[in-house]
Amino acid sequence: MAASKKAVLGPLVGAVDQGTSSTRFLVFNSKTAELLSHHQVEIKQEFPREGWVEQDPKEILHSVYECIEKTCEKLGQLNIDISNIKAIGVSNQRETTVVWDKITGEPLYNAVVWLDLRTQSTVESLSKRIPGNNNFVKSKTGLPLSTYFSAVKLRWLLDNVRKVQKAVEEKRALFGTIDSWLIWSLTGGVNGGVHCTDVTNASRTMLFNIHSLEWDKQLCEFFGIPMEILPNVRSSSEIYGLMLGPWKVCQYLGYGTGCFLLCNTGHKCVFSDHGLLTTVAYKLGRDKPVYYALEGSVAIAGAVIRWLRDNLGIIKTSEEIEKLAKEVGTSYGCYFVPAFSGLYAPYWEPSARGIICGLTQFTNKCHIAFAALEAVCFQTREILDAMNRDCGIPLSHLQVDGGMTSNKILMQLQADILYIPVVKPSMPETTALGAAMAAGAAEGVGVWSLEPEDLSAVTMERFEPQINAEESEIRYSTWKKAVMKSMGWVTTQSPESGIP
Repeated sequence: MAASKKAVLGPLVGAVDQGTSSTRFLVFNSKTAELLSHHQVEIKQEFPREGWVEQDPKEILHSVYECIEKTCEKLGQLNIDISNIKAIGVSNQRETTVVWDKITGEPLYNAVVWLDLRTQSTVESLSKRIPGNNNFVKSKTGLPLSTYFSAVKLRWLLDNVRKVQKAVEEKRALFGTIDSWLIWSLTGGVNGGVHCTDVTNASRTMLFNIHSLEWDKQLCEFFGIPMEILPNVRSSSEIYGLMLGPWKVCQYLGYGTGCFLLCNTGHKCVFSDHGLLTTVAYKLGRDKPVYYALEGSVAIAGAVIRWLRDNLGIIKTSEEIEKLAKEVGTSYGCYFVPAFSGLYAPYWEPSARGIICGLTQFTNKCHIAFAALEAVCFQTREILDAMNRDCGIPLSHLQVDGGMTSNKILMQLQADILYIPVVKPSMPETTALGAAMAAGAAEGVGVWSLEPEDLSAVTMERFEPQINAEESEIRYSTWKKAVMKSMGWVTTQSPESGIP
């Protein structure tokens, strides 16, 4: 029986999905796209000072090993032969910055997370050096100068962490986003680990020219980054090296946690007039063309639920928020702007901070829970509006994925606030599935066809707007008023003191 089961399954493909809040390893059947098994581990975030967000790179790496090990155990219990895993793809939180020692394999400092704000004064001093009539940073990278991206985080580490400075001087330092750190470690580390990244992650560093698809000498000089510490840039679908099985590590696409809306613009770089980023969407093979996207990035979406759980303690598990919100079915005029790391798209306003407003004596934790869910939807509406203005063609529906899509109240709210249908797949792990597909399709693996006629049909659940358009607009305009109130809270930046 077990043998026939193995024979039916055929080639399998794994995917590491390393997000800001958790790490997962998932295994898919490459012929049916069925999710066979997975394991998830939550990742700690450290907040050493106000506005600072760090993670331990070794904890992240160990979480990947743990997830792979536990998933393989589960597959064994299902009589599925893990030797059928032909490749592993990697999807990761982007921009988060790691510097490590290539001799010892040890990180030289914690990973500085994409949400981290410590570099605001670095950003302000650098922006004074960009000519008003020639924003070469934006024209080359598609990105605004912001604390969000890796170059300023790396500049801070070079300025403030002696261990990093010393390792660079002694030619021992390697830089990478989380994908590079994982790939290097998984493919051997100090014993010949592969130091590389893909075009999507490279395009979020602010050091990568999205037109030539190379590290840019002018940008590296502007940020003062030595080019020898940068990883090699590869396509999003090719074999990078062997690990563990030996399984081929083949691919990564950088789409992380938070709330990110992307519009594929094809082979053309489209620059936004409404606060969106221009970024590399994918390049599915060494000799394949690159595709670009417009992206709206919201810093705090799912993280607001974790904040209600860990900081306020009004829920014990993330799933409880749906129950609380359901009890009241309204925020009762309460609005929550979770600008914990300033506001990203479409405002790019680092002075903003989180606010909860419209409170009365009647407001309770259920209303705040409801307002938190609404905040995710209002922020999505803002970037959707910006995208509609840039593209000139209004989106007819929104396709969603990720852990939060299991919350039915959130999905209905999203349809109501956007006033268009929201469509979610029955299997919400689209990010990991995409990573697995690109890995399985890589040259030299070839177990997953990306031809449209070969792709499995995906069953969808659809949420239609259930309120009238006028009510939707009133709620949205009140949200905009709340956003304006959140701005300008931080007027002076605390000094960035050195780290021993």
